[in-house]
Amino acid sequence: MNIFVGNLSRETTEQQLTALFSPFGIVQNAKVVIDSYTGRSKGFGFIEMPDDAHAERAIRNLNGTSVDTQTIVVNAARPRTERERFPRTRY
Repeated sequence: MNIFVGNLSRETTEQQLTALFSPFGIVQNAKVVIDSYTGRSKGFGFIEMPDDAHAERAIRNLNGTSVDTQTIVVNAARPRTERERFPRTRY
């Protein structure tokens, strides 16, 4: 199951996310999303856990907890939707 983790501190690392979720089961992958322009965290990330029961337990226990002085949001990740592209207006 893929898990969305939001409202992360800009300093939170993938290693910290792995350590946070590991007590609930195997963490297959941890990813903090980085802004390609600034090279800084965008304040959210994703965790992949192979066992859905463990993932759901992690969501229940970690949503609303404090990490690096931030109250995090943890829920099941939704599939990315296709964003509509608007044509640029030429002047």
